[in-house]
Amino acid sequence: MAESETGRDAFGVYIHVPFCATRCGYCDFNTYTPNEVESSHAEYFDALERELTLAAARVDVRGGADTVFIGGGTPSLLGAAGLSRVLDAVRGTFGLADGAEVTTESNPESTSPEYFAGLLEAGFTRVSLGMQSASAPVLKVLDRAHTPGRAVAAAKEARAAGFEHVNLDMIYGTPTETDDDVRKTLDAILSADVDHVSAYSLIVEDGTAMARKVRRGELPAPQEEVYARRYELIAEVLESAGFDWYEVSNWAKAGGECRHNLLYWRGGQWWGAGPGAHSFIGCERFANVKRPERYAALLRDGELPVDFSETLTDTERHDEQVMLGLRLKEGIPAGWVGKGARGVVEKHARGGLLTSGERIAVTDAGRLLADGIVTDILAAE
Repeated sequence: MAESETGRDAFGVYIHVPFCATRCGYCDFNTYTPNEVESSHAEYFDALERELTLAAARVDVRGGADTVFIGGGTPSLLGAAGLSRVLDAVRGTFGLADGAEVTTESNPESTSPEYFAGLLEAGFTRVSLGMQSASAPVLKVLDRAHTPGRAVAAAKEARAAGFEHVNLDMIYGTPTETDDDVRKTLDAILSADVDHVSAYSLIVEDGTAMARKVRRGELPAPQEEVYARRYELIAEVLESAGFDWYEVSNWAKAGGECRHNLLYWRGGQWWGAGPGAHSFIGCERFANVKRPERYAALLRDGELPVDFSETLTDTERHDEQVMLGLRLKEGIPAGWVGKGARGVVEKHARGGLLTSGERIAVTDAGRLLADGIVTDILAAE
C-alpha cells in the first residue's frame, strides 16, 4: 500500500507475546511469568492462528501487511522456530507486502547467534533488543535479568547474522541512576554498531513493584529536571555520532527508522493479535481480553476475543493526530491546526519551540515541551 500524508493507507500487524521468564519491577505490560498462567505456548500458537484467520476475514488488506511487529512480554522465549511460526501465520492470513518490515523484540538473555540466523532465514528484517542500561546497579533497580554487556553482544550477533536494522532500547531516569551511568550506556550503544536507538524516561506505574518501593521511601521518586538533563545528554551524544531524531524518543541513522512505529504516529491502521493487544481499524479502537486462558477459550469457540471497543469521533481523531504528529520531527501540515490556535503556534514559533509555515513541527529546543505545546494548541482550538 502507498503511504499517505497521514499514513492511513498503510496497514500493520502487531502480535503480542505475553510470556516472560521473570517480571521486571517497573513493568505494567500485560505479561505473565510461568507461575502466573496456565495456558501453554502450544495453546497460544493455536489461538493466535485462529485470531489472525478471523481478523483477515474481517479486514480487507490488499497487498498484505506493510509492517509486522512482535512485542511483549518476551517474544524471544518462543525461539526462532516459534517466531517463524507466528510470521507464517501472518503470511497465511493477511499476507506480507513486498518489502514489508518485520520486527521482533528480544531479550538479550534469550538470544544467540543461532537464534538470529533463524530469524533472518524466517524473513525477519529488524530486531529490537531491550538494553535499558549498561550499569549493573541500574539494571538491579529495574529488576532486569541480563548482565550489562549482554545487550551489546546480542546486537553484534544480530549484525553478524546479517541484520541491517538493529535497535537498542534504553531507559533513563531510574532512581539511583547517575549521569555517568547514562554516559556509560551511550558509550556501549555506540560500540554496538546499531542503526536505531529508543530512549524512554522511566515511568513509575501504579501497581508495580517499583511504585511500592517509591511509596515506602526505599527508592527516590524520579524528578522532572533530572529527566530533562538526561534527555539533553542522550540527544547530544547520539546526534554527534550520526543519529538523527525522527520522533521525540527515537533516533536512527539514515534509513533505520522503524516503519511500524511511524505507522502508529502517522495515523495508520493495524490489527493487534494476542492477549491484551490493541487494534485500530477504520475509526474503531478495540482491545483483546488480557488473560491468555480466556483469550484461547473465546477463540476455540470461534469468537474474536475483544474485551472493549470504542469509535472515535472526528474531533478525537484530530486531537490524537495532532498529538502524535507533533512528536515527529516532520511535524504536521499547517492546515491541521484550527484558526483559533494559529496565534498559539506563532507564539511558540517566536519562542523558538515550533517551526511554522506549510508544516508545523517542534524544534530541537521544543522537543522536551512537546506535550505541553500540544495541550496549548488543542485548548485554543
